[in-house]
Amino acid sequence: MASTKVLKRRVSFWQGLRYRGKQNMLTWILHRITGLGVVLFVGTHIIAAFFLQQFGDEVSIAITTIYESWQFQIVVYFCVLYHALHGARLAIEDLFPALLRFHRELIWFQWILFIPLYGLPVYMLVNNALMGGA
Repeated sequence: MASTKVLKRRVSFWQGLRYRGKQNMLTWILHRITGLGVVLFVGTHIIAAFFLQQFGDEVSIAITTIYESWQFQIVVYFCVLYHALHGARLAIEDLFPALLRFHRELIWFQWILFIPLYGLPVYMLVNNALMGGA
């Protein structure tokens, strides 16, 4: 009978936070967090529609007011845009494996695209909110 080795990793929560994974680990974590943000937003829409159909306007309007606020829209836009750009970069790397040599540069390119695509709409949302708009 062949013996199998069991790999035991005893890493505390705080040791895990000290991991210095640099770009790869940070993009991985952000991709997961933004995916959860997108699921939360879609779930909020579904719950609002359910309450509108079952109980009328009052609860649905309260939920809708939350996800139509400019603060919530800024967070949701971050989640959707980052998740989409990161997923597109991963798909491109999967379709064209030769580009894996430029993995770090592609991560930087993703951020170069992200910053203006995120910054300009956020600036407009905040400016509109502070000037007395929505």
